[in-house]
Amino acid sequence: MAFPPRPPRGNFNPRFRKEQQQEHRTNNMIRVPNVRLVGENVTVGVYPVTEALKMAQDQALDLVEISPNADPPVCKIIDYNKFLYEKKRKEKEMKAKSKASEVKEIRFTPNTDDHDFDFKAKHAEKFLKDGDKVKAYVQFKGRAIQFRERGELLLLKFAERLNEVGVLEGMPKMEGKRMLAIWAPKSQKKKS
Repeated sequence: MAFPPRPPRGNFNPRFRKEQQQEHRTNNMIRVPNVRLVGENVTVGVYPVTEALKMAQDQALDLVEISPNADPPVCKIIDYNKFLYEKKRKEKEMKAKSKASEVKEIRFTPNTDDHDFDFKAKHAEKFLKDGDKVKAYVQFKGRAIQFRERGELLLLKFAERLNEVGVLEGMPKMEGKRMLAIWAPKSQKKKS
């Protein structure tokens, strides 16, 4: 005597996996007695789930749980795929608008001459105007570590030069064989 196959349970059940993958509960996945309906072409209020599902089916749309932690959970009657598309599009736009500021590095030696200093200062000004931070450091090699004062004077001169476009975040400090200082832009300018 052969037994009919039993439906798979747990993670092996395809219906269960689909429920786990979805970000929001929809239609028959909503297992509460009452829901609060919001949105267009719906009278805002608390409805039994069966009535809310019937209203969604009449409009050929989905009942989507927007806020599951509310009491009762808040649901909307919308096209779920369109809702996900709009949400992803908004997230993508927000990501594109928010530019992460970078830290640009500028390197000096204790014996940097005036021409190189001016050249590097112009680059630092451009970086700060673009909204990026600037990290300038003086690299000491070999016996040059004896001239720490030169490095500190160089960075303070650099700070004076960048005073109009940037703010020095802290006094120059030693890290190993480097003396460094960081500048932040004074006003955030949006890139176009």
